[in-house]
Amino acid sequence: MQVYVELSLIENFCMDFTLMYAAKTATKTPSSRARLVVSSACGACFAVAYPLIELPQAAGIAIKLLSALLLCAVSARVKSVKAYLKYTAAFYLFSAIAAGLIFSVFTVSGLEFVEGGGFLLSEIPVGIPLFFALCVAVFAKRLAARLKKNYKNSVICRIYAGELSISSNGFFDSGNKVFSGGEPVCVFPREKLLKILPAVRINRSVVIHTVAGSKIMGVFTAERLEIDFGDKKKYFENIKIGVSPCEIATAALHCDLLENCNV
Repeated sequence: MQVYVELSLIENFCMDFTLMYAAKTATKTPSSRARLVVSSACGACFAVAYPLIELPQAAGIAIKLLSALLLCAVSARVKSVKAYLKYTAAFYLFSAIAAGLIFSVFTVSGLEFVEGGGFLLSEIPVGIPLFFALCVAVFAKRLAARLKKNYKNSVICRIYAGELSISSNGFFDSGNKVFSGGEPVCVFPREKLLKILPAVRINRSVVIHTVAGSKIMGVFTAERLEIDFGDKKKYFENIKIGVSPCEIATAALHCDLLENCNV
């Protein structure tokens, strides 16, 4: 069987990117396309070079596990060991599921399954169609979010903290990519939050990037967030709220909340 290096690199890049993106999405781990691309490229190079190195079986398994840990460390932007282990465990899980499904397909179809010692490649590539399927799914998700955003963009929201509460106009901001501890953050004007700030504990901070430069934003957990769409209301418990360091007029809600709004 002939294996072309270029095809093997593309195949493994697509497979690694798909698996890491799936793990990132499932665990809501902050990351970026640049990190995923760099990590996937490193994984593809390793997968192609590994079969050329003769190692004892135990050492080979250890190196494969270590390489996966390093790839996860490069691709994820986490601030705690727990978040890193959660993301890594998801990556291992999706890798195992993908390997099992691929082996089943080859077994049922009668095709010969060739293990290349580090890359999955047989008579047909697998990672490439999975990558394109991922691209279609991501595009469909963003299109659906954009349609929902255009359908009902402006809403009224209320934050509850103990006996205190404040209300503010808000909108689902597709540019709000802020996460804290893997959870989406809704950004509110500081002036609106002044009433309840004495009753909350700002125990986290995140760096946000604006046209004026990078700023540090304090984050706290509100007991409840109520979003009024006009014809229905939706409630969220223990939601992350960011105190905007910039002057904004309305709350910038995270679009990930739309997945649970059904509007």
